[in-house]
Amino acid sequence: MNHAQDDIEQRVQLAGSNMFELLLFKVGYAQDSGQRDRYGINVFKVREIVEMPTITCVAGAKPEILGVVNIRGQIIPVVDLARVMGCRARSGTKKILLVTEFARTTQGFAVEEVDDIVRLEWNRILSAESSAHGNMVTSFARLDGDIDGSQLAKVLDVEQILRDVLPTRIQEISAEKTGQLLLKPGAKVLAADDSGVARSLIEQSLAAMGVPYVMTKTGREAWEMLERLDREAQATGACVDDHIAMVLTDLEMPEMDGFTLTRRIKDTASLRHIPVVIHSSLSGSANEQHVHKVGANGYVSKFAPSELASVMRKALIEKAV
Repeated sequence: MNHAQDDIEQRVQLAGSNMFELLLFKVGYAQDSGQRDRYGINVFKVREIVEMPTITCVAGAKPEILGVVNIRGQIIPVVDLARVMGCRARSGTKKILLVTEFARTTQGFAVEEVDDIVRLEWNRILSAESSAHGNMVTSFARLDGDIDGSQLAKVLDVEQILRDVLPTRIQEISAEKTGQLLLKPGAKVLAADDSGVARSLIEQSLAAMGVPYVMTKTGREAWEMLERLDREAQATGACVDDHIAMVLTDLEMPEMDGFTLTRRIKDTASLRHIPVVIHSSLSGSANEQHVHKVGANGYVSKFAPSELASVMRKALIEKAV
């Protein structure tokens, strides 16, 4: 078995048990508490970790952009995570570069220290929606041994960070780019994503397609809604797809990830005919193969409205055949 195939199989095994791996790191001292908080990012968004190369400054760049670096011939921007998170960097600390790939882009994040890689169940990830930590943190990870909440890692909303510091990378959303998507009268798309900026972009895209939708923030919330609609449909002799024409889901979500949500839908006789399209920042051919292994009907990486519309349209056509 080659390395790429082995990597896919490991991801399938993790997804089958509703688990993922989180890279933990520190960026500096919090301005309010003076503590060095732990932050986390999904391992599968990290291409490599290197000592900081020579940074070339870019005239007119935002303060959060330290400049650009050359990684084996590829020029990528470097984001100062300490500044983004409002932290005070330690003087004299040599920076470490996390080279990341997500949402069709490659960029580097400057951090001070890499701690560990931990394997966690998604039910140990708590939503940060109601917290006072701003929109740069999408959730909190309860680490092993955490009893009183003192061992928490802040999981970064990397889509929001990318949107804020490199806004030109987000494609324009318009009806001309997406076209219209026709659903059965009365039916809608059920969407799930834990990132606030991602939900906003999804809502804009679905509106451009002329598609009615209901938005949820976690896989568990989406699953509970499907279960309720399924019970109501069976009680009245109706079909659940009279209400839900398609499920559009992210992969990384607190409580229940998109892989587990997809598998539950496809393992339920009354729901498995509903097309599931996964819309994820975990881009790349390996992730696409992984997605199809768990039964999804389509996969598109964030954020390309025209491609999202095309994949959704194809999934609906294939269902009708």
